Amino acid sequence: MTTHFATSTDGTQIAFTSVGDPALPPILLIHGWAQAGICWEALSERLSDRFHLIAMDLRGHGASGKPDDPAAYTDTALWGDDVAAVIAAASLDRPTLVGWSYGSRVIAAYLATHGSAHLAGVVLAGGILAIGAAREDWMVGPASPGLDRDLYTEDLNRRLHATARFVDACTAKPLPRALYGAMVGANMLCPPHVRRALFGADVDLRPAYAAMTCPGLVIHGTDDAVVAAATGAAAAAVMPQGRDLPYDGIGHAPFVEDPDRFAADLADFLTTSRGVQP
Repeated sequence: MTTHFATSTDGTQIAFTSVGDPALPPILLIHGWAQAGICWEALSERLSDRFHLIAMDLRGHGASGKPDDPAAYTDTALWGDDVAAVIAAASLDRPTLVGWSYGSRVIAAYLATHGSAHLAGVVLAGGILAIGAAREDWMVGPASPGLDRDLYTEDLNRRLHATARFVDACTAKPLPRALYGAMVGANMLCPPHVRRALFGADVDLRPAYAAMTCPGLVIHGTDDAVVAAATGAAAAAVMPQGRDLPYDGIGHAPFVEDPDRFAADLADFLTTSRGVQP
């Protein structure tokens, strides 16, 4: 696996990795708040024989550029341009976009600025539906990162402990030790100024999803403590061609907690949305 870089419209370098034959149907994986593309490894292992999987690091995360200006994280057009830059750099033809948690905000930005005509489909995993003042109380789980001020502090010790708590809260059942450590480490690559800016805008994502012309699939754990499970049902309902697929007993990271099921459901979705042979 090699790391590549795409240049967004403001000059920010967006890192991405890819696995699988580029001739296979492409899936662009977009991680969540304070994470990195490494979180998709288990899913990639299960699908790389049938699909071309590209995992990007959001601006401010992982190996991507980390601008100092808060406006670099509140401008919807920039988020959409980041996705477009990776699609162009990796030469993706009708990709399926898969977004986890905050990744839903990034996908909505792409839909709002670039449309959905060139997409095969959109899949949300524990996705959010609004940020800032646009977010409604019923969307928020008890472990939402917006409720723990220590996640944003410059105090490294407090931020590390808060990050460990947050990663622990992302799953209904404890993760294997090595995977848990990797996800905490990936979170710590996102500096506090970026974490603070990510929720700096007031954006309702529902209009972007309501205008989507491609098929949509929403997978949301019923035990999600970060983004309330009702958010998943609401996201599917607003999509003209949306399907709600709740995972009983699963938390905020369904592709990590039950990667076999998630891989199978994602492959089935592509079978119908893109006409891929099972």
